[in-house]
Amino acid sequence: MPETYTLSPAAHAAILHAARQAAPREACGLLFGNAAHIETAQPAANVHGEPHRHFEIDPAALIAAHKAARAARDSGGPQLVGYFHSHPNGLARPSATDAASASGDGRIWAIAASGAVTLWRDAPSGFEALSYQVKEG
Repeated sequence: MPETYTLSPAAHAAILHAARQAAPREACGLLFGNAAHIETAQPAANVHGEPHRHFEIDPAALIAAHKAARAARDSGGPQLVGYFHSHPNGLARPSATDAASASGDGRIWAIAASGAVTLWRDAPSGFEALSYQVKEG
């Protein structure tokens, strides 16, 4: 795994914009790119019954993202590399609820709070902080 990831300026801005727009609810969405670079952040509907405290990405958006990534795989296109959400009243780090919801699948989680974005790997042993730079791939 790369030591430093890159996040495109557009993806970084999209995460922060989605967080601002959703507040005081949690924003959420999907991250597309490759093993070391996140190219796009696509907002999705938060369908959780308590969106002020939790997030659940719209299952239809998640299925569509997996289908698009599968189709793009053959052409070397962007893959679904992870997810993002916001903590409108919290910190830009995984919460106990995030840890309980994590699957340990190795995907990247971006968390936005207070105008900051942090990246985390959802590892089998728990979340691992990732360093990143905002720059084009």
